[in-house]
Amino acid sequence: MPMKVRKAVFPAAGLGTRFLPATKAQPKEMLPIVDKPIIQYGVEEALSAGCDQIIIVTGRGKQSIEDHFDVSYELEKMLEERHKTDLLQIVRSISDMIHIAYVRQKEALGLGHAVLMARELVGQEAFAVLLADDVIDAEVSCLKQMMQVFEETQCSVIATQVVEGPGISAYGVLDVKKADGRFGGRLFEVNNMVEKPKPEHAPSKLAIIGRYILTPRVFEILADTPHGTGGEMQLTDGLKALLKEQRIYAYVYEGRRYDAGDKLGFLKATVELALKRPELGEQFRQYLRSLQL
Repeated sequence: MPMKVRKAVFPAAGLGTRFLPATKAQPKEMLPIVDKPIIQYGVEEALSAGCDQIIIVTGRGKQSIEDHFDVSYELEKMLEERHKTDLLQIVRSISDMIHIAYVRQKEALGLGHAVLMARELVGQEAFAVLLADDVIDAEVSCLKQMMQVFEETQCSVIATQVVEGPGISAYGVLDVKKADGRFGGRLFEVNNMVEKPKPEHAPSKLAIIGRYILTPRVFEILADTPHGTGGEMQLTDGLKALLKEQRIYAYVYEGRRYDAGDKLGFLKATVELALKRPELGEQFRQYLRSLQL
């Protein structure tokens, strides 16, 4: 029987030091782009792709993430009494969104370790991993595009995009061969992957982006993966070991990605997504044109 992906894992235990002092007392995942926290964009993407269970891997100081997706009785009561039905609907839609479970990563020991923390909640099922820092604006959500690949191949799928120039050294980079002509030539079979290579040593221009669909075998492999530099367990190391047993595909998704974990990327996301809002776009566009840039 073919595997279905119903569970999505969000590693959210990082410290967000690039956004200090804003992240001293609040998680970076809760920083708003326009009027929604970064992590909500990812949760909505998982929902649109058909996931009905969300697992958020949290750490110390992340209570506000749980509060955000929980029911807020006092706020709802106040909005109801003041007949602010549009705001009430927005607030309720968040808490009604989906079933969310939380698991604690007591130490930030790398992405591989964060994924491993979700093992008991995922069980023996294929699952998605979404890094909330990567906000991807697409007509068909990035994860939904990847789901179509998984449903056909039943193999792990990694989202990828072309990165030109020296910027490639900030990413995990894929060594690939062209898969068959399915999916408009956007599908590649992964031979190997290299974490943050020097530009001259990069095996391709295809960078790993923060969306994965993984088979459950990866948990057993991660459990046996040694901790590397700084005591961290890298997901890339686990995937390289998985490659020895199973095929992994890379999919060049259609859409625009913003690195919301970076200040400039966060600002670009705020401006461009605000311009797309029907209630904001035109006025904001006029304001931007008025600036003496």
